[in-house]
Amino acid sequence: MAKPPKPEEMSRIDYTMPQTPWMETPVQYEPGCWGYPTKENIQVYNGFPNPRAWSPLDDDWKLPANWKDILLKGMEERLSKYRSFQLFMDICVRCGACADKCHFFIGGGDPKNMPVLRAELMRSIYRKNFTTAGKLLGGLAGARELTEDVVKEWFYYFYQCTECRRCSVYCPYGIDTAEITMMARELLHLLGVGVNWIMEPIANCTRTGNHLGLQPHAFKGNIDFLVDDIENITGVRIDPSFNRKGAEILFVTPSADAFAEPGIYTMMGYMMLFHELGLDYTMSTYCSEGGNFGLFTGSETMKKLNYKIYAEAKRLGVKWILGGECGHMWRVLHQYMDTMNGPADHLEAPVSPITGTKFENARSTKMVHVCEFTADLIKNNKLKLDPSRNDHRTVTFHDSCNPARAMGILEEPRYIIRNACNNFFEMPENTIREQTFCCGGGSGLNAGEFEIIRLRGGFPRGNALRYVQGKYGVNTLTCICAIDRATLVGLCDYWAPPVQVSGLHELVANALIMEGEQERTVGLRGEPLAGTEE
Repeated sequence: MAKPPKPEEMSRIDYTMPQTPWMETPVQYEPGCWGYPTKENIQVYNGFPNPRAWSPLDDDWKLPANWKDILLKGMEERLSKYRSFQLFMDICVRCGACADKCHFFIGGGDPKNMPVLRAELMRSIYRKNFTTAGKLLGGLAGARELTEDVVKEWFYYFYQCTECRRCSVYCPYGIDTAEITMMARELLHLLGVGVNWIMEPIANCTRTGNHLGLQPHAFKGNIDFLVDDIENITGVRIDPSFNRKGAEILFVTPSADAFAEPGIYTMMGYMMLFHELGLDYTMSTYCSEGGNFGLFTGSETMKKLNYKIYAEAKRLGVKWILGGECGHMWRVLHQYMDTMNGPADHLEAPVSPITGTKFENARSTKMVHVCEFTADLIKNNKLKLDPSRNDHRTVTFHDSCNPARAMGILEEPRYIIRNACNNFFEMPENTIREQTFCCGGGSGLNAGEFEIIRLRGGFPRGNALRYVQGKYGVNTLTCICAIDRATLVGLCDYWAPPVQVSGLHELVANALIMEGEQERTVGLRGEPLAGTEE
């Protein structure tokens, strides 16, 4: 893997415009900016076509002999199936409103990472093969021939898009560039062109129910270790429930929360909260993953991975589902589930057993976001919180792209933070809420080989973080997404050290006064709580 330059070098963009028009400029594969291809055995296991050993740096990608027909037929099928795809190909007027909104263009300067031009990589092929003007006028109508160089260009740039949808906020026509990226990747997969960091977790999730490939006993074992840690810190023994039929609620969260820092502290926070409430919930060791890498791959994979949640809820006989802090899990559920897997008629419209609140927004999906659940508890005075326990933290909040832009979960996390912490400061207005900048690692870019492009893409978020770090002394960046929790650690270490990254419910757990707890002197990470330092 390529070693990234120092931050002061990375922040100086030195991009020289090519001498040739963009259609005639071949892609140059820079180290640290592309993903390793799917392993042959993983391709076979997932049932995807053209499994083989290949490298993006090779001249010959070993594409099928009729690869061009496969791709164009796939595009034709999707144009007829998805009305949005046809509209997104036709209605762009190339006004450039989105041009400077992508964090990868801001952080790297490559014009093909402007959303309008990245989409043109596909539109140019669409015009040549599916419009009269393109067939007759060619380049004069913005059309070009489909060649192997185009495929290589697609692979490079459509995997430098995190599907964050920031550009779509500014598009006067509402074009969802993320769905164009999704479509391009789906077409590439018809040729056997994919990224292993996405495809291997899909295989794991198909086989064991989670991205990490954890067997049921390993998943439970990891949770048991966290239960021991909670008891050491609080003196309270928690007894989480697994695979219990007849529980009221099925709780689903990303598997990383049970396995890796800093997500494990968020998982500890969930369990402490549920124990204090006496919540009638269970977790599944067979459906131990809320995340959905199908969003990064294609609609059929997305549908399959999402279905396991509802199938398990039906098998266990729960009433409704509570979901943890995850980004793409929530975009899939909120925007696609009803048309792909729904309606979930075997479940009930969610009602909080603690407050009696009816979550009307979840009437269709039957699934409530944990931030909505916890904010409702606080509003109804059902939790005892001591925010001074978090006084060692000066907190800012990163709006995770999918919950913020795709779901509108903007106020609930801030309400929770203000009740769990005394020191909270917002980053600049044009970098948060609907305009939030991406962590730079979503949509499969969290792989180690993407480090340089990820750090470039993380520059706008890192710059906003450095601002509040310098002005307010911020030392904690909180978010509600598992990929963010993983990616932002490296971003903070690079752009704004020594800021730490936390999940929201880690802060809740630190502030939570539990019945029967011993004197709390340390937080979930073992750090001294405010006022207890020796």
